[in-house]
Amino acid sequence: MRSRMPIVALTVVVAALGFVAIGPGSTRSGPVTGGVPYDRAVRRNALDQLEEGQHVFRYDTFGDEAYWGDTLRLHDAIEGAAHGGVGPGLTPRTALGVGLKVDFDALPSRLQKGLARGTVNLDDPATTLALLQLDAVVGVTGLFNTDGSLRSVGIQCALCHSTVDDGLAPGIGRRLDGWANRDLDVGAIVALAPNLQPVADLLGTDEDTVRTVLTSWGPGKFDAELLLDGKALRPDGSTGAVLIPPAFGLAGVNQHTWTGAWGTATYWNALVANLEMHGKGVFFDPRMDDPVQFPIAAAHPEAYGHKRDAVDLITAKLPALHFYQLSIPAPAPPRGSFDEEAAARGDALFSGKARCTSCHVAPLWTEPGWNLHKASEIGIDDFQALRGPDHVYRTAPLGGLWTHQKGGFYHDGRFATLNDVVAHYDAFFALGLSAQEQSDVVEYLKSLPNDAEARAER
Repeated sequence: MRSRMPIVALTVVVAALGFVAIGPGSTRSGPVTGGVPYDRAVRRNALDQLEEGQHVFRYDTFGDEAYWGDTLRLHDAIEGAAHGGVGPGLTPRTALGVGLKVDFDALPSRLQKGLARGTVNLDDPATTLALLQLDAVVGVTGLFNTDGSLRSVGIQCALCHSTVDDGLAPGIGRRLDGWANRDLDVGAIVALAPNLQPVADLLGTDEDTVRTVLTSWGPGKFDAELLLDGKALRPDGSTGAVLIPPAFGLAGVNQHTWTGAWGTATYWNALVANLEMHGKGVFFDPRMDDPVQFPIAAAHPEAYGHKRDAVDLITAKLPALHFYQLSIPAPAPPRGSFDEEAAARGDALFSGKARCTSCHVAPLWTEPGWNLHKASEIGIDDFQALRGPDHVYRTAPLGGLWTHQKGGFYHDGRFATLNDVVAHYDAFFALGLSAQEQSDVVEYLKSLPNDAEARAER
């Protein structure tokens, strides 16, 4: 049985969210539903939703193994010819090299000790199969036959939107849900699949071209629109893939994707589970019927904007998944990871001369309400914006920026550092910030979320 968050830990989390437990001796009263005080029912529901949502986020494939395993045959490439598949197989060393993570808590103590001592063979696909049998590969589920052979493979939300703390070794540690996995080379992993002909057919090309496109993405990037519009490359010839964003600190935030007009978190969960993970469910968005903007989706409405599978393994799980995601806070930066004096100066600049709070309002660090802007308003090109329905970019929340500096900033990583981001806005808005002031703003950005400041704002 897969492990779940202990109920004691859940109670602590719910208390942190603002729910106050009421003991048997409480004098508080409230509406009664089915003999249970309504506020108590609310808290019980919160606990249930939190636990269920975490399980969905970490372990649910939504039936997508029918695509990744049964159709693309990705599991054959994982196990390799020596174990009944094809090719050399996927070794743990290679898997870690393309950004897959191992959940330390899912490992038995003997394996934990073996990894710590360096006595586990990381160059044998059999070790990868053993890790899959233990449900220890973050975001990936192996389905096995009774004889121990790998029958299929599916993926979960956690594949892209979780990482680990590297507590045992790089890529091996305790889960950090909601963190963007900027080490994950999604394209390189998918390119291992022996049968990419269904993707090639959809794009009107050949398998070699599909693999070329996939391997061009690089670590930490994914192109969610590729199978909607077929635009693999930007006008300059670079990849159309964008950075994997974090999935924490989203409570109170309106739009949740880089080109935010796609929708809120729960909309995006439905889209990803159905159209990107290829799970079995129902999805509706008539905006995809536009043959000019979304030629592939419009040509296959039954698989995109009007998808309705005979068995729905997704819809009933969306509420709890949404609840869990909104409960994940942006993580506070480690002590010593930023200059506190410079950050204090940057705080004053952030809400003053630098005018950052015009869009990034504390403690959401984005606009309350319609947090979307045209490319012309932020001084960049509109290529990615035009791939979304409303042709805009989202004001990204700033909490936890320190966790996803790898790969650069903005949707496509065009700015290598936070200094580059601040310099861009200084020039575009003619702010007149000195080099020292720009540096101070950067230190402040690295300090977010600032718990003391957030409490003061409330």
